Amino acid sequence: MGINPRKLHIIFFPFMAYGHMIPILDMAKLFSNRGAKSTILTTPLNSKILQKSIDTFKNLNPSLEIEIQIFDFPCVELGLPEGCENVDFFTSKNNDDRLSLTIKFFMSTRFFKDQLEKLLETTRPDCLIADMFFPWATEAAEKYNVPRLVFHGTGYFSLCSEYCIRVHNPQKIEASSCEPFVIPDLPGNIVITQEQIADRDEESEMGKLMIEVKESDGKSSGVIVNSFYELEPDYADFYKSVIVKRAWHIGPLSLCSRGFEEKTERGKKASIDEAECLKWLDSKKPDSVIYISFGSVACFKNEQLLEIAAGLEVSGTNFIWVVRKNDGNKGEKEEWLPEGFEERVAGKGMIIRGWAPQVLILDHQATGGFVTHCGWNSLLEGVAAGLPMVTWPVGAEQFYNEKLVTQVLKTGVSVGAKKRVTYMGDFISREKVNEAVRELLVGKEAEERRKQAKQLAVMAKAAVEEGGSSFNDLNSFIEEFTS
Repeated sequence: MGINPRKLHIIFFPFMAYGHMIPILDMAKLFSNRGAKSTILTTPLNSKILQKSIDTFKNLNPSLEIEIQIFDFPCVELGLPEGCENVDFFTSKNNDDRLSLTIKFFMSTRFFKDQLEKLLETTRPDCLIADMFFPWATEAAEKYNVPRLVFHGTGYFSLCSEYCIRVHNPQKIEASSCEPFVIPDLPGNIVITQEQIADRDEESEMGKLMIEVKESDGKSSGVIVNSFYELEPDYADFYKSVIVKRAWHIGPLSLCSRGFEEKTERGKKASIDEAECLKWLDSKKPDSVIYISFGSVACFKNEQLLEIAAGLEVSGTNFIWVVRKNDGNKGEKEEWLPEGFEERVAGKGMIIRGWAPQVLILDHQATGGFVTHCGWNSLLEGVAAGLPMVTWPVGAEQFYNEKLVTQVLKTGVSVGAKKRVTYMGDFISREKVNEAVRELLVGKEAEERRKQAKQLAVMAKAAVEEGGSSFNDLNSFIEEFTS
């Protein structure tokens, strides 16, 4: 009788923010589907966010192993507000307050190090896939000879861009912060400005953390990337040959949640009935609806929301607009909407206040374009759905991602955001909103972009199927760490 092959055990440790937890949950499901045992580490309140999705997955796949292990995170002791176990829970109206709380939160995660070491000592998993923002995880894993892999939550292009700018410091040469320059060494002659790249004050707390992140990248056993080779081949090659020793691309991870229930349960409970939303989309012509969403972090001021509303109304297009802001209490006037707006766009527009079933909406045949902040998860979901995009980056690595869409893939139209403004974004007028939406949907160039976007979707699906580039990278990873 043959010996049963040993089951690979992987511990996943996402940073506590929706944009990091959702792809790691997808990844844990993906590895479980391929016969591994997956354990996700998180805190009590975040475990509630993940549990429903895990229960759905286990009901559909009773023989597969996936579980949550809870770590203690005493917010008040760590100088954080009670119950603030996730960066997306910080909703202070004052941006400076929100930023300083967020930085304190990043620093507080070191509290996990002892708990992680104890767990690794007792369980001895085959590897630990930990978020980039936990650089101390490499040292903790080394202590028990557990290979630590880094998860950045972004693609090859932005990782390469950031590396080239860090190494060559070209923005120091440019006289003006709004003067465009070509990123040195990076394939493709990519143009960016100083105002669009992260301010890297290496003496600040975040600056020091980012130095640690880069150092732990080098000391780790490699990097797991949520991307697929065909999307960014030049940058995958550059990353693997110049920047890190090893990297595996296993995305788009959003494609591993295929059923209706799994798609609706990625992230938080939607603020709208999914069936009602799909019924509305069913009544629209193919490729006629624009979907607008800025992720879980951006929080625009009323003045900006009014401009978006006015721009959408003038464009005359069908739209679904996700707004994560609602200043007025129920029954009170909402100051971010023009008077009578919802009555005037009735039948043409739908506003979702809160969380939307994004993947379901993007995948619907009526959806013809995506106005996005260029967060990597959203961008990849848009690519997998075959959609051209209006790019509206706000912060983090989003301006790099915009350049990938507009300058490399040529499937996007920039709304014209000139500079990073954390959380709030660069102010964009209603004229620019209308112009970008119309340019995305109408004309010969729009047809070209749509054709190119649909080809990318075909490549994305092929990458995760048997024999595809992501399928094969996942296979080689499993083989290596099982042996």
